[in-house]
Amino acid sequence: MIFRSKLSDLDIPDGSLADVLLWHCDALGDKQALVDGPSGREITYAQLPVMVRRFATGLAERGFGKGDVLAIFMPNVPEYGIAFLGTAWLGGVNTTVNSLYSTDDLIHQFKDSGARFLLTIPDFLDRASPAAKATGIEEIFVLGSAENCTPYAELLDNAGDAPQAAIDPVRDMVAMPYSSGTTGMAKGVMLSHRNLIANFVLSTAVNPQQEGDKMFAVLPFFHIYGMTLLLCLSLYTGVTLLSSPRFELEQFLQIVQDHRVTLLSLVPPLVLALANHPVVDQYDLSCVRLITCGAAPLGVDLEQACAERLDCGIIQGYGLTEVAGASHIRALGSDLDLPGSVGPVLTNTESKIIDVETGAELGPNETGEVLIRGPHVMLGYLNNPEANARSLDDEGWFHTGDIGYADDDGCFFIVDRVKELIKYKAYQVAPAELEALLLTHEAVADAAVIPSPDLEAGEVPKAFVLRKGELGEQELMDWVAERVAPHKKIRLVEFVDEIPKSASGKILRRLLVEKERRQVAG
Repeated sequence: MIFRSKLSDLDIPDGSLADVLLWHCDALGDKQALVDGPSGREITYAQLPVMVRRFATGLAERGFGKGDVLAIFMPNVPEYGIAFLGTAWLGGVNTTVNSLYSTDDLIHQFKDSGARFLLTIPDFLDRASPAAKATGIEEIFVLGSAENCTPYAELLDNAGDAPQAAIDPVRDMVAMPYSSGTTGMAKGVMLSHRNLIANFVLSTAVNPQQEGDKMFAVLPFFHIYGMTLLLCLSLYTGVTLLSSPRFELEQFLQIVQDHRVTLLSLVPPLVLALANHPVVDQYDLSCVRLITCGAAPLGVDLEQACAERLDCGIIQGYGLTEVAGASHIRALGSDLDLPGSVGPVLTNTESKIIDVETGAELGPNETGEVLIRGPHVMLGYLNNPEANARSLDDEGWFHTGDIGYADDDGCFFIVDRVKELIKYKAYQVAPAELEALLLTHEAVADAAVIPSPDLEAGEVPKAFVLRKGELGEQELMDWVAERVAPHKKIRLVEFVDEIPKSASGKILRRLLVEKERRQVAG
């Protein structure tokens, strides 16, 4: 059975990303477009296209053109939007980089994506510079100044007269974020102009923005949630988007209070803080009218506790990097606004549930793998035909690897995952990558890594380890922490006498996951 929205399909603008996001800037004039929350530094809608064209011209003067790749390795700052759209203006591709990445992670993404240039900040250069050198990055641009780098301001010191590239929105890439796979390193997700445009157009139609709305980009722009459903969506709807380079709870609450932020897009750990942390009572958050939560499942009790404490609406959505953002969203106050549900499928989009073993299509209230088909489904993974064959079938269905079901009204519930990614807060961690690292330790004979349930983080990486020498739990965790990005740290270790495996030698993580859940439930 194929599930579709009960709403009529929408017209998707036929143009480039820059065209669709910049068309109303002159009319909005001095209205704030992008604001740095801590400092109040702003870019108005009138300034936005001017700065975008100047950034594009600065790149074009260095030979950057259609199909070339710019790596953006920055926290959430207003300049992120300028760079993203300036690259799009030239027909280039933005490969957005996790700000927590280690040098080795950066080397993989820079090399795999074929990035020519890098935009970053001075504080990130200890990791970025060696990675850029190792991968042949031609020039590093920085906000501010740093030795052997070109200042961002210099890149904008021109007439802004670079011609806009001719774009085929359906086929031409504009973004290439990296998504962790269940095997090996993260994969480049090729997203077209149409992919992004379709997603934010369809998503915003579910819960439309209101005149005077202000959004706060807590979630990073390198993540598909922040890229499409915050940065792009806010500019498309003409609202003000505040951001902050780092998350600190009290600073976040202060900015929401002072700027009268009305819309918050969060992940479960932040909803937990708003529901339970005592410091929240010290701030006036009466301005908040809607919280949208995604990136990981949110429990019904926590959802309702946060909504009651802040006296605001709260909804959940579901999506993935490979569908350029969301595929299912609840409509606030509708008949399908069911607590715990991620809502029905978006308009212009189809979804179905299939049996994990047989591939047979299932009906309402039958649990299986969630599939999605629509204009926002990715072009594919970069240079990875095997992953494409596993994920995209001949009929255009993307196999999410997530387990769920739809009720009789078409509301979807996500309950588990086929693929074995660990969702630490909003970050994806591939068990196989950590297992490969653990096996390089001289005292480790074998290892398996699984998600362990955690109230604050959602899940944390836990390692089951077969030792072949003297080794302590904390010693091993510290050793891993020195070699990976912070979100990939092993948080729990259990020493075992055997790692369960199939006859073919594949780790039976499911057995360990079930054991862990029983232990945690206690």
